[in-house]
Amino acid sequence: MPQTPHTETHFTGGALVRDIVIGMSDGLTVPFALAAGLSGAVSSTHVVVVAGLAEIAAGSIAMGLGGFLAARSDAEHYEQELLREKREVETIPDAEAKEVADIFQSYGLTQEECQSVVDALRRKPKAWVDFMMRFELGLEEPDPGRALRSAMTIALAYIVGGLVPLSPYMLASGVHSAFLLSVAVTLLALFIFGFVKARYTGAPTLRGALQTLIIGALAAGAAYLIARWVS
Repeated sequence: MPQTPHTETHFTGGALVRDIVIGMSDGLTVPFALAAGLSGAVSSTHVVVVAGLAEIAAGSIAMGLGGFLAARSDAEHYEQELLREKREVETIPDAEAKEVADIFQSYGLTQEECQSVVDALRRKPKAWVDFMMRFELGLEEPDPGRALRSAMTIALAYIVGGLVPLSPYMLASGVHSAFLLSVAVTLLALFIFGFVKARYTGAPTLRGALQTLIIGALAAGAAYLIARWVS
């Protein structure tokens, strides 16, 4: 009887999705809160637009730089640990071999079952170091272009997200009408974004959508009420 081929469906775009989520989440929330806060204190849409664009520019640069530095730190950490593992494999091979055996024994293998694998790794130092990096330290070799790509992705996602709550103020003449339209558009965008994010990450979609919407609504509501109270 013919067998149906098994197809792996694991999600592999974790780094890209994480960067988009970081940029888009803050891009939707922070300018939304700023615009809402200004709407409670000023009567000019021009002021809101100028302040919002300035915040989007500053926020995208700051977020992109943060993503770049984080990715660079990951790469530097990997290089340091790689050098340490190479040194330990060369200088204390017996201790490293015991660590390999301990890893396999944690999965239920016996000492005898582990020994052949340990012996094979000892004959291949590079593979041995790669094994220790992945299974002892849980580190994967970073992509050399990851830092710049992460910075650009986060910054662009922040800009796209930030323009959503700000766009009604560019189109409407009155602050109040622009604020109401911004609330409606942004809450819808937050709901859709939360839904899509949960879909990609495997979380419950409705819960992810509602969580994202509520966080954005709370941030904007707090900013608006504080601005109204102060002014």
